[in-house]
This record gives sequence, structure tokens and C-alpha cells, in this order.
Amino acid sequence: MTNMNQSSCQLSREADLNEASPMLPRILYPEPLLTKPGRRDVLVLTPWLAPIVWEGTFNRDILNAQYMQKNIVTGVVTFAVKKYVQFIQGFMSSANKYFLAGHQVNFYLFTDNPEHISHLQMAPENHLFVIPVRNHSHWQDISMSRMDIIRRYIHSQFQYEVDYLYYIDIDVQLFEHIGVEIIDTLVATISPWQYTTRRDSKPYETRTESQAAIAKGEGDFYYTASFYGGSVAEVYKLTTACFKGVMEDRENGIEARWHDESHLNRYLLYHKPTRLLSPEYYWDEELRRSRIIQVKRMCSVRKDSNH
Repeated sequence: MTNMNQSSCQLSREADLNEASPMLPRILYPEPLLTKPGRRDVLVLTPWLAPIVWEGTFNRDILNAQYMQKNIVTGVVTFAVKKYVQFIQGFMSSANKYFLAGHQVNFYLFTDNPEHISHLQMAPENHLFVIPVRNHSHWQDISMSRMDIIRRYIHSQFQYEVDYLYYIDIDVQLFEHIGVEIIDTLVATISPWQYTTRRDSKPYETRTESQAAIAKGEGDFYYTASFYGGSVAEVYKLTTACFKGVMEDRENGIEARWHDESHLNRYLLYHKPTRLLSPEYYWDEELRRSRIIQVKRMCSVRKDSNH
């Protein structure tokens, strides 16, 4: 019996030892030196060995060559509901130019005004899908419903169309390339408002009755809910868990301090991201720029209160 089980296990885990490993093309680049890291002024590796991506820590030519061999399709989900339709043109034109440029990207735009979207010129490798969605009376409800919508569409559609999926707020514009350095299993972005804040001062939900609660003395970084993603399977797990937490809180008459972002931070504390993006990848122009922020790749757009 033991031998049969071992044989069955071996068959189920058998690797294709004859499969050819694709070679990278010849690329000229500076020699990496162990004694001369690209950045000495910032943390580039978490205690669980996940890279933190900063300018100066990667070579995009090498990454692009590796990525091209895999024939990967990446999806981007964003929501333009109510007054946020004003940001569609700026977001889409900049993302079409700077987000994974030269690689295939499916943009999934959820909006309550699909008939008012003007024609958007897309790069040949990019595709835009406009998906109608109902609005809510309060922005908190819109924020809370996003996790549910994303997980449902992953289950019914996205899992068959893309390999990786990222959520990005619509009220941003990209100013520099965001490339394949962001691709990993579970990816989180460190909030620009909290990247120097110590653990006990981070705006975690601390009330123990909330499903988003993080106990005092715990927590790694504070992650923004404006830009996160990863493999379709991992994003499905994340959004499902966060939506479940939101609904349990609602049943108990409580709302987390920062809504879905609080639940996101709770999830990522106990399901560590495999790659972190530095605040370069989501910056706020209202903040004073530190010397360690060498490039602002994506920035939030100031909201017009008259709209």
C-alpha cells in the first residue's frame, strides 16, 4: 500500500524534464556588484524576503525580455462612478501610454455612465472593456462594493482572459513607465502618506470587534487600496476575504476606519505580499517630496469639488 501511494504521488508531481528552457537574448547592462547595491538609502527587501521596488533596483530591459517569453496578459480594473467619470480621459490616456507599455493589457472600466464615454484611442496591444455598474448613494458604499464586484467578475470572466489582475483608482494619472517590475503573485503598494510612520501610529483599524482589526504592536507597512494586484487566483482570494470581512462588520453594525483599505491591510498582514511597490508607484502631490522618492510614476489627481 505504501509503495502504491508513493508511486501515485510521484506521478502526480512528475515534471517535464525534456522541456526546453527558453534563452534570453543578448543584453548589455552594467555588471551587478554585491558590494555596490543600487540603493543604500531605502529598504529593498522585507523580513519575509519580498522585494520592495524602487527606482534603481531593477533593469527593465532584462525584465521585459523575461516577460515577453511568457505570453502573459494583464488586466486592470478601475471604477468611474458618479462624478469620477471626469477622470476617465486622464487615467486612460496616461495608462495606455505608461502601464506595461508594449505588453498586452485588458482594461476593465466599470461605470454607471457607459453611454457618456467618448472614444478612447488605445495602443494596438491594449483593449478597453466598458462594463455597466449601478451607483450607490454614498461613496463608502461604492468603495465597499468594489471588492465584491471584482471577485464576482474574476469568477465569471477575468480568470479566463488574464493571468494577472491589478486594481487602480480612476482618479490618478501616470507620468512615468510602470512596467513588468510590478508583476508577482501578490502585490501591494506602500501608502505615500504612511511610509515613514512608525507601527503604532499607522491608521490601522484597532477595534477588536471589527474583522479588519490589527492588534497594537502588529503590522508591517501601511498599504494603499488605490493600487494592488497579483495573479488572478490571489486577487480572488484577497477580494473574497475582504468582502467577507466587510459584510460581517456590517452585520455587526460596525464600519472599519478606512473601509476596504482597512480590510486590505488586515489581509496582507496575515497573507504577506510577494512584492511591494514603493510610494513612487502611487504618490500624492499634496505631500512634500522626500529625496528618496526619485521618480513619481503615478499620482493622485486633485478632485474638483464643483463636479
